Amino acid sequence: MTDLPDDLLINAADEVRIRQHLALVALGKRGATRAIRVSRLLDVNGRRWHDDQEIVVSGRRIAWVGPTGKYTGTVDERVDRSHLSAVPGFGEVHKHIESSHLTPEYEAALVLPRGCTWTCEASHEFSNVDGPHNLEFWLKARLAGSPMKIFPLPGSAVPPTAYEWGGGHFGYDEQRDFLSSQLMVAGLDEVMDWPAVWNPENPSYERLWGMIRATFEQRGVVEGHAAGMRAIDDINAFAAAGMASDHEAWTVEEVADKLRRGLFMEIRPHSLKEIFSGLLADGQQDWSQFALCTDDRSCSDTMKLGATDHNVRLAIEAGLAPEIAIQLVTINPARHMRLTPWVGSIAPGRFADLVLLDDLTTLSIAEVWADGEQVSQGPAYVGALPRIEWPHWATQTVKIEREITAANFAVAAPEGRETVMAALLRPFHWADDFITTELAVVDGLVQRDAERNITKFAIVDRFSSEGKTSAMFWLGTGPKTEDTALACSMGHDKHNIWVVGSSDGAMARAVNALRETQGGWALVVRGELVSTVRYEVGGLMTCRPAHELDAEMQGLYRAGESVEWMYEPTFSPRWWPGFPERLAFATLTCAPWRWVLVAPSPLAPNGFVNVATGQTHAVVW
Repeated sequence: MTDLPDDLLINAADEVRIRQHLALVALGKRGATRAIRVSRLLDVNGRRWHDDQEIVVSGRRIAWVGPTGKYTGTVDERVDRSHLSAVPGFGEVHKHIESSHLTPEYEAALVLPRGCTWTCEASHEFSNVDGPHNLEFWLKARLAGSPMKIFPLPGSAVPPTAYEWGGGHFGYDEQRDFLSSQLMVAGLDEVMDWPAVWNPENPSYERLWGMIRATFEQRGVVEGHAAGMRAIDDINAFAAAGMASDHEAWTVEEVADKLRRGLFMEIRPHSLKEIFSGLLADGQQDWSQFALCTDDRSCSDTMKLGATDHNVRLAIEAGLAPEIAIQLVTINPARHMRLTPWVGSIAPGRFADLVLLDDLTTLSIAEVWADGEQVSQGPAYVGALPRIEWPHWATQTVKIEREITAANFAVAAPEGRETVMAALLRPFHWADDFITTELAVVDGLVQRDAERNITKFAIVDRFSSEGKTSAMFWLGTGPKTEDTALACSMGHDKHNIWVVGSSDGAMARAVNALRETQGGWALVVRGELVSTVRYEVGGLMTCRPAHELDAEMQGLYRAGESVEWMYEPTFSPRWWPGFPERLAFATLTCAPWRWVLVAPSPLAPNGFVNVATGQTHAVVW
């Protein structure tokens, strides 16, 4: 294949030459690179096992599949795995690699031994940090030789709402250019801002419909995000608007309602067993409109639980046949994302990605092959790990050109007041109205009230160089310990810096630490910086092996044990944010959130806005 184009990426003109070559290899008229013999092979297209099979590979692709000894061509190398069973490489229908906090080449080394060989990257996280370089970022590791296939979906939520701004802004032109430039771009990342889709008066209406139009023009997939959507009218409208999927369903009834309206259901681990066992009990037989979906999982959790393999095991435990569970991470997501020519099955023309099992029932993975090469032996990664020097645009994304001070977090009271009424939020506050309470004023500044679990939360803009700051009071989160604060540059989905603290000075010190590290976590306890975790790429990821990042995270956990943290006993344990990761999701601005705190903007000058209606309100009055 030395005269053939490189197929690390997928380009239409090159694809024709590769397919012409593969046809000749399949006919035995050109030699193959290797043949891999397995004890049996799962055909996910028909959900049937075939015994004693050979997979003939040319370069990175499969050219021929059939009974051992029946291939008529020549083979450079024969590999005997006749004691193992072969299933296709697992795929992620919807995942934010950024949530592993590893750059793509190190994410690949983490998840490939766990069976995952391809990912549809829901890229609105890095898109919001650096939209112009988004596609270049996601293709860089593959071009450097990583065996992981990443199919980027440009972010619809760039920005997440009309009330936010920063490192990216996507509309019709950007989406058209993404889809036309590279066949690995599969569609449009989850459309989250439902109020902007249905309401022509919403300031994001034209931008979002421009992206949807560009996706339809290129026959891409419009992925959906219907969190909190339960009403039948809303579900019908969501499907009518062209959203193809949802990964936010929580109950059996919700899944059934959305499935009936034509949505492809991407089931996440947190409610997977409950949903599947319930559907089985209700007589569900056709699983072709389902996939398993990781969405967000840190590298530490992946090291403990697994990657896509963990999702498959949960589905088997819930009662699905192993063959069906495997279809939900192979052919089903590939069909939905229109990627079946390249991934999803062990079939000619596809990338030679195999998961070799020594036990099906427990999904015990002996080896993983990707691009026709062995990349894992048991849990160890043995594949290519390119060294990437990430450029300045990826590593200098915390753009705050001044020292942050305690004064930046002060909330001034109206003149002459001893108390004020204050607006409160708390993590995962989905109510129509914000909470109100009375707070004391000292020397003209509104005070926290630790005895009532009221602390201060702030958002700091990290994109304009000005460090614009909005601050307000939060209920049931953050530290009670004096002069203590926690800050992070990962705050879904805009990824400005958020900081929560028991003193304004500690908050300032934590944010300034992130200016120095270019992102990550910073914990200040009793005025001293005691722990940092470095996310130097995009303020979201680190260019290091998983075990190094995990060691830093464990250090943060240990340091956090010395702090007394606030919590609300009445808050749902299922969603309690804990320490520290869930707080990064507490800053979400998509549905079903209403009142949120964002960095100051022309449409939300003090940062406090109802993203469903555009209404703003004073933080104190």
